[in-house]
Amino acid sequence: MSDTRRTLLVTGGCGFIGANFIRLLQRRFPSWRVVNLDKLTYAGNLQNLAGIAEGERYRLVRGDICDAELLDSLFASEGFDTVVHFAAESHVDRSIVGPGEFIRTNIHGTFTLLEAARRHHLATKGSEKARPCFLHVSTDEVYGSLGATGLFSEETAYDPRSPYSASKAASDHLASSYFHTYGLPVRITNCSNNYGPYQFPEKLIPLMFNNALQGKPLPVYGDGRNVRDWLYVEDHCEAVVEVVEGGRDGETYNVGGNNERQNLEVVTLICDLLDRKVGPLPSGQPRRSLITHVADRLGHDRRYAIDAGKIRRELGWEPKVGFAEGMERTVDWYLGNRRWVEDIVNGAYRFYYDEMYGKLGAAATGGRGDL
Repeated sequence: MSDTRRTLLVTGGCGFIGANFIRLLQRRFPSWRVVNLDKLTYAGNLQNLAGIAEGERYRLVRGDICDAELLDSLFASEGFDTVVHFAAESHVDRSIVGPGEFIRTNIHGTFTLLEAARRHHLATKGSEKARPCFLHVSTDEVYGSLGATGLFSEETAYDPRSPYSASKAASDHLASSYFHTYGLPVRITNCSNNYGPYQFPEKLIPLMFNNALQGKPLPVYGDGRNVRDWLYVEDHCEAVVEVVEGGRDGETYNVGGNNERQNLEVVTLICDLLDRKVGPLPSGQPRRSLITHVADRLGHDRRYAIDAGKIRRELGWEPKVGFAEGMERTVDWYLGNRRWVEDIVNGAYRFYYDEMYGKLGAAATGGRGDL
């Protein structure tokens, strides 16, 4: 990979995947400048980027991707040549209970961001000009549900089944239309289920880890046989870099981990890893005994599986971390960062912004003062 100078706008960089992506850039690309725009909703956690200092290489802006005035100000002042758009409401259960915020953020927010990029058309800065890119990061859930066989490819027809996946499908179509209509250098990735460090504890793996560690019930939807293709988050971030650096405008790239597992298998593995690493429950029973089957989720897709052949052929990317190794790393990370989990569970992480950035005032929000 080259280290051609880039100025990136990363949306949702305090979230799970965004934070891992920014950490990767900090390690690998010393000449890249990152502006992290994050609304810091419940899933945005500044502790995910602890240790990354603001300065020439990194700037945090607390703001909303639906704020056109703020976006115009940032594009004008920073001259972005690259946008990597992670920001989204992403939890399916929340979309079933309250779909409105998903429509606002995932559809209207993506539209507002595309409009800002179109108005400024991704300027290039510096003597070593980067190839402009607007990368829209999406999900395999837009394709609907598979049967016992088959894989999602980039040609699979969209068939979203939840308000979340429908909102992401709409944003994919918007992004694609801005390439075809306006010539904006849009690329789209559709990834399978991510897991790894810094994942918010409402998602399956960290939720089950935390409950199992505390001896609480492990609620599994339906029969637990729903299948997902699991992708270690650092592998996903590497794929995003490859698409930014070498992807083709107007193209979609599916990113999968080649790790199909039933939900029940995943929960059982977490139980077994914890039994091995910290011992069984105080009662002496294995943590598998905590598994409790509950009523199935509404519209629960049965199986997802990704054909990642295109990104492998065109860009040379393939996942490096197998599921067993990735789960070992993930459980070890959560065991070594229990305070991070505790701060989310008790809500303390919500006060971290004031503690760490309160003195920055309007400077942290692009001068708008909307803390």
